[in-house]
Amino acid sequence: MTSRKQSEKQLPHLVFGGELVNLDTHEFKDLSKVDMVGMFPSYAAAYAAWKSKAQSTVDNAHMRYFIVHLHRLLDPAHD
Repeated sequence: MTSRKQSEKQLPHLVFGGELVNLDTHEFKDLSKVDMVGMFPSYAAAYAAWKSKAQSTVDNAHMRYFIVHLHRLLDPAHD
């Protein structure tokens, strides 16, 4: 098994979104309709996907997309 250099470390991010009940909370109107955009290997890739989805739904003020730093959840001791 080949070890990866620190600069090549995989940092998984999840991008998802949907319509919120209220703009003051993160409660989705219908969890079954949450849009799972995908998993990305870096924040830069996740940000590009998030930005594209957010811009495509700009006409609906209740639509919100989020980036989750999965690498922080998987290994909270290291940032």
